[in-house]
Amino acid sequence: MTKTIASSRCHHNPQVSCGDCRLNAICLPISLHITDIDKLDEIIQRGRPLQKGEFLYRAGEPFQSVYAIRSGTIKSIRVTNDGLEQVTGFYLPGEIVGMDGLAQNQYSNSAMALETSAVCEIPFTRLEELSLQIPSLQRHFFQLMSKEITEDQQLITLLSKNSAEERVASLLLSISTRNANRQLSALEFRLPMSRADIGNYLGLTIETVSRVFSRFQKQDILSVDKKEISILDIDALRTAANAVTC
Repeated sequence: MTKTIASSRCHHNPQVSCGDCRLNAICLPISLHITDIDKLDEIIQRGRPLQKGEFLYRAGEPFQSVYAIRSGTIKSIRVTNDGLEQVTGFYLPGEIVGMDGLAQNQYSNSAMALETSAVCEIPFTRLEELSLQIPSLQRHFFQLMSKEITEDQQLITLLSKNSAEERVASLLLSISTRNANRQLSALEFRLPMSRADIGNYLGLTIETVSRVFSRFQKQDILSVDKKEISILDIDALRTAANAVTC
C-alpha cells in the first residue's frame, strides 16, 4: 500500500506532515509506504517561512542539509571571480535545493527567497541513515543528483548555442511543465522572478528579455501583464524554443 496525493495544501504551515502534503508525489519517491513516509517525516525540520530576500544558506557554509520547497520560490546564485552575481537556478514548490553542497561538503551556491517561502529541512546525515533502510529513498536522491547534472548541462547548451527567443521560450516551457507537475495550470501562471533575474539566468540584458516578451505578445504566443503570463499558443512557444528545455 502506498500513500496517495492528499488534497490539503501546505502553504506555509509548519505543522503539515509529509503524508498530508499536496506535493509529496513530486518531492518523495512514489513507491514509499506510509510507514516509510512517517520515518522520513521524523527527521524533517520545518521552521518559520523565509521572507523575500532572506537567505536559506550562503556559499561557503558547511553542507548539512538539503531543502524541499513547500511554498514560494528560491533562486540559487553564485558570485563569479570578478564579483558579479550569477543566477544559477530557480526552485519551485516540490523541488529540492542544496544538492550543490555534496561535492565539497560546503554549499557552492547561495539560496535566496524570491518571495515568502516555506521549506522542509532534511539533515543529510539522517537522510543517509534512513536511505540504508529504504532503498527507494536512496534511488530517489540519486535521481535528483542526476537531474541536477542534466539541468546544468542543458543550461550550458542553452547559453552557448541559442537565441534570446529560444532561451526565454525554454524557460517559460520549463515553468509551465513544472506547474503541471504540481497540478496547477500549465498555461496561466505568475512569474516569481524579475526580468533582471531572468536576464541574469539566461545571459541576456533586461531590455532583451522585455523585447522578447513584447515580440511573443505581438505574435499572439503570450499574453503578458507584468508578471502574469498566459500562454496562448503553446505549440508556437515550443517552436520558438526549438525543442530545447532548461
